[in-house]
Amino acid sequence: MSQPLKLKRRNAAVLCSIWPDGFESCILFSDLRDACPCAHCIGEEVMGQKVYIGRKVFAPGMNELVDLKPVGNYAIQALWKDGHDSGIYTFDLLRQVFVNKKLSAETLATIDDEIHR
Repeated sequence: MSQPLKLKRRNAAVLCSIWPDGFESCILFSDLRDACPCAHCIGEEVMGQKVYIGRKVFAPGMNELVDLKPVGNYAIQALWKDGHDSGIYTFDLLRQVFVNKKLSAETLATIDDEIHR
């Protein structure tokens, strides 16, 4: 999978992307956080045995994106305001999240209105 051409914060709740094939999408930061692939969030298996089930911890700032950093030429790493930074989102996973959680134009307009009130 190719990397996105652009990732841009639309507002305090939404991240947008543009991909080389022309696909464009915006998602909620909370959907990106929910898709975090780290062992703390989704659990961990060793030799087919679940050794840690993972758990969602609700904390202030957990859905506030601070930064996105490239990881080699295959992924990005998200840093969240609550300090969580162990999730590495491959471009395949990132694209899947942007496809599956794409916000409609109507929803984006509603979010924009709510944020700018």
